[in-house]
Amino acid sequence: MSRVCDLTGKKVRTGKNVSFSKRHTARTFEPNLQQKKVWVPELGKFVKLKLSARAIRTIDRKGLAAALKSEGKSLKEVM
Repeated sequence: MSRVCDLTGKKVRTGKNVSFSKRHTARTFEPNLQQKKVWVPELGKFVKLKLSARAIRTIDRKGLAAALKSEGKSLKEVM
């Protein structure tokens, strides 16, 4: 299971933990991904998507079609 948001494309990033003594150790920053069923009126059914929390808020505010359009994606690309 890849950790990539279907809408925004957010994925795992790498960085460093920095301790009090300034010692650097490798770590990963994982996106807050949720499995979500979204209603698509054009198809008349639910579609299961893996979305970041930010993408869920965007879909709630704009709707799925407008959110996909602003990201330059189509429904076929995310299904």
